Amino acid sequence: MKSMQLLLMIALLLTVGVIRTNACTVIAVGKKASKDGSVIVSHTDCGDNSRFKVMHGRKFPKGSLAPVYWGLQDVRQPIDSMGKVIGYIPQVEQTYTYIRSAYSHINEFQLAIGESTLSQREELKIKREESRQIMTIEQAQIFALERCKTAREALELITSLLDTYGFLPSCVDESECLAIADPNEIWILEVFSVGPGWEPGKGKPGAIWAARRLPDDHATLIANWSIIKEINIKDKENFRASSNYMSAGIERGWYDPKSGKPFVWQDVYAPIPREWATSRLWMFYSRYAPEIKNMPDRNLKSPFDTQNPYIQYVEPLSLYPFSCKPAEKISVQDVMGMQRYTFEGTIYDMSKHPAYFIPDGKGGMKYSNMATPFPTRNMRELLGITWRRNVARGGYGMVAQLRSWLPDEIGGIYWVYLDNQAVGPYLPIYCGVQNIPESYAVFNPDEFDDASAKWTYDEVDNLLYLNWQEGFKLVKAEQVSLETAFFNGLQEEEAELQNLLNTDREEALKVITAKVQERADKNVLTYRSLRKTLLTKFTNNRQGINFQ
Repeated sequence: MKSMQLLLMIALLLTVGVIRTNACTVIAVGKKASKDGSVIVSHTDCGDNSRFKVMHGRKFPKGSLAPVYWGLQDVRQPIDSMGKVIGYIPQVEQTYTYIRSAYSHINEFQLAIGESTLSQREELKIKREESRQIMTIEQAQIFALERCKTAREALELITSLLDTYGFLPSCVDESECLAIADPNEIWILEVFSVGPGWEPGKGKPGAIWAARRLPDDHATLIANWSIIKEINIKDKENFRASSNYMSAGIERGWYDPKSGKPFVWQDVYAPIPREWATSRLWMFYSRYAPEIKNMPDRNLKSPFDTQNPYIQYVEPLSLYPFSCKPAEKISVQDVMGMQRYTFEGTIYDMSKHPAYFIPDGKGGMKYSNMATPFPTRNMRELLGITWRRNVARGGYGMVAQLRSWLPDEIGGIYWVYLDNQAVGPYLPIYCGVQNIPESYAVFNPDEFDDASAKWTYDEVDNLLYLNWQEGFKLVKAEQVSLETAFFNGLQEEEAELQNLLNTDREEALKVITAKVQERADKNVLTYRSLRKTLLTKFTNNRQGINFQ
């Protein structure tokens, strides 16, 4: 009996998704693959510290040291705190201005970085308390944003830091991928641990890494799994790698150079893929690379398809390329749409579970207004819904739009969201912003705060559970209205700002900061109004608590 109870408990845990997986999705679009000629790089579901702060460039005395921190993602520490100092590196005499968060993304020169945790082999994982490595990927991102102007400069600095000081995983002991972008190009960098026992200063690199340049007319998606395949180390314009990129695999028996088979980075260092990663790759390539043969059909034909394991493919990772020339050019709005994706109309659509189809009182069935693509753990337990990894899932994230034809101060737009991106609005922040609006800098997960934009969007998200289907229509209308107004007003606004930058830069920076503040206020006020609308329209008193 006890054995049966244990098996049932394990099955329940698997069903309701208690076992948590990695979460971040990156989409990267080259300048010849985007609709407007901009370079685009994005990042969803970042770390816990979703508070934004402008970190202004500073001057330091020659010979100074820069601290290396652990805990940059900790939202419960004061916003001015960086965490625990675990080491030092030489400081530069002048740093650049960047916007800080759990994973800092962009600086004043339109250098932008998106991050996605990757899975790695168990043998490569290390424990921080027992290791000498000190360089987390989020700390390396900060050093790059403080010291570099271009993607190539950032790639060189980050890999040098990882080699010298050792890569220290900070997300459940896994590996990392960065999409490093500037207004002209994007580099994809994948970093694996070297395993236990590494010592600094012994001549061995502190990470296993490889980087590939994204072709200008290509786009790609990173879904917590390696995407780099064969590496041509002689082609320095398109590939870079650590000195141990191949030997580390040979030493561990993961690749035999005598086999006659090519060295495929992805095969050597990445474990067998899981469906929560390949499903997102399928989402991207089924739309933008229809020429790929043997693409699984995941279209929903019956609500019961969401529960049928016999139609759910686990395809080989090799099916998907490193990148593709998209069948249609991709806009910033397209990337936002993919970030908000919940697998609508596919076998992974949690809102189409059979439990949401109920008797209509007329001998037929109807679709419940409670149906949501974001069922809570309690709902999944009650209804028996299998958890699926949406692209949209909350936290915070961004889309960086980088434009070479405009001054850096307005050429780079940092489109950020807070909480559930499917529900909340994006806020455009110019690279020249001098201060972040207070509502986007305040958040305490342990206490509701009406001054916090994230809490405001979270409250709207929670109220939707009163009547998700009808309520989401109201929210979506306001979301679209806000973002359409932002996009429609950019061209005229940027022409005015460019003229002002040419005549009075300091005044232009003040205007830029004021415009970001104005838009943040508009977002928050709109969603505060939505709270009242949802509660008034769908209050429990109108939901049949009393017999009606």
